[in-house]
Amino acid sequence: LGKDYMSIPRENIPWYPTIDDSACTNCGLCHDRCNNGVYEPGSEAGNVRVVNPFNCVVLCESCSRSCPTGAIKFPDNAETRLLILELLSGSNSQDL
Repeated sequence: LGKDYMSIPRENIPWYPTIDDSACTNCGLCHDRCNNGVYEPGSEAGNVRVVNPFNCVVLCESCSRSCPTGAIKFPDNAETRLLILELLSGSNSQDL
């Protein structure tokens, strides 16, 4: 996977899933749905974990839609789009 999104370093875009461990049933559907290695499968010792957050495709939420308990959350989509526009316009060039 690339390190940039629209020429913006991927690490400057805080778009990745978080998992509510109290709601996660460790079913593994998120892991199976994501082809980018964002998740590590759960085990008897714990639930699925986010291990490669910046491998997540910016603005993709397909794993959360596959979660039967709604345990996967993402940052606000509209706020993320605004941040991307700001980064592209150079108004936050000090962050790059």
